[in-house]
Amino acid sequence: MEARQYDRAVTATPAIETVGLCKTYGGKVRALVDLDLRVERGEVFGYLGPNGAGKSTTIRLLLDLIHPTEGRAALLGLETRSQGVEARRRVGYLPGDLRLPDRLTGAEFLGSLARLRGHVDEARRDEVSARLGAILDRPLRHLSKGNRQKIGLVQAFMHRPELVVLDEPTAGLDPLLQGEVRALMREVAAEGGTVFLSSHSLDEVQHTADRVGIIRSGRLVDVDSVAGLRSRSLRRVRVAFANGVPRERFDRIEGVRVVEEQASLVRLLAPETAMDGLVKTLAEHTIVDLVSEPADLEEIFLELYREADGAG
Repeated sequence: MEARQYDRAVTATPAIETVGLCKTYGGKVRALVDLDLRVERGEVFGYLGPNGAGKSTTIRLLLDLIHPTEGRAALLGLETRSQGVEARRRVGYLPGDLRLPDRLTGAEFLGSLARLRGHVDEARRDEVSARLGAILDRPLRHLSKGNRQKIGLVQAFMHRPELVVLDEPTAGLDPLLQGEVRALMREVAAEGGTVFLSSHSLDEVQHTADRVGIIRSGRLVDVDSVAGLRSRSLRRVRVAFANGVPRERFDRIEGVRVVEEQASLVRLLAPETAMDGLVKTLAEHTIVDLVSEPADLEEIFLELYREADGAG
């Protein structure tokens, strides 16, 4: 089937744009604080953070399911408050707390959504259903969590939306199907559409996204490309000493952090800019073994969180 191509030249507006977006509950609980975010058309944008960080709140504000305390948001150039209905026609959405009508079969549920939308490409619906192995002929109440998730994914992709918003999309799916969902996301971006992927799984985001926004306690900590995050160039260093660990010497080197210490063995995280000072310090002691290797993205991610907390 011929892929739908979106004309990126029609508009220079981003797929998602927020300015000073805030959400406060009860006048005290700040679920989202001054979110300034721009997601371009044609990219998969990963929105990463632990449970309770503000990811789902952001999505509900974008879809006008809840109203902001301050600030504004736009999808595909349309203001979410005043033009929300028009915007949502062009969006596919999978909520993190997916709820389906138990009495309907998968086919009946998808047919009902197609009628509400007015038009759905049936061939596209069947293609996505087949790729995910969705069970369409049983009442939804009889399906496992994973099989219900497949139905949710089909409804998010079946109308070829310009923007797909996914909240923890691979929850309950086996690794093979997780790969298929990632392929669907990349195909949307290749056709000029946009995917906003909210997840607490670093592995999922780093294998799918072009850029990543990291959120913590309602605040955006950082936005960068996946390659850019990796280029932060932290190194994981493991050193075995002949006569104990000179812990106090490492504490004086800016950026170096001891992550594990046992007997004569120490494990460190160090930015590449600190490696010269670290090696010179190590040379003052008798070393039995030394291993230095690039840190993985998860360690870089955790260091960003530490910096945001003022602990780094």
